[in-house]
Amino acid sequence: MYAVEVRDHVMIAHSFRGELFGPAQALHGATFVVDVAFFRESLTPDGVVVDIGRASEALKTVLAPLNYRNLDDLPEFSGENTTTEFLCGHIHRAMAAAARAGDLGPGGEGVSRIRVTLHESHLARAWFEAPLG
Repeated sequence: MYAVEVRDHVMIAHSFRGELFGPAQALHGATFVVDVAFFRESLTPDGVVVDIGRASEALKTVLAPLNYRNLDDLPEFSGENTTTEFLCGHIHRAMAAAARAGDLGPGGEGVSRIRVTLHESHLARAWFEAPLG
């Protein structure tokens, strides 16, 4: 299995509901380093997994509506705890849609899996990985 991974970051604010979250129930900020890995069984005729430049642009596009935003104010997240794990799934769905739409360029149709990793700090990270389907 071949893979290419691109990286960006996003700065958000949010709060959580539930005693489990202790002080994180209050509004707080986070800066996530976001890695997205694209997997395929064989390389394209050009010898790549996907076009890194187009994958980077797709990630920027996916993150733009979240960047410098309070996620508590976004209608699509109403009633959700926007945990690191939850955001991994959200970004995965958006990147999978970008891949299906052709935003990764020629060869993007051969991507079989995507993994999204959010680095919450140097001590903790979460990821979501699934077939492109």
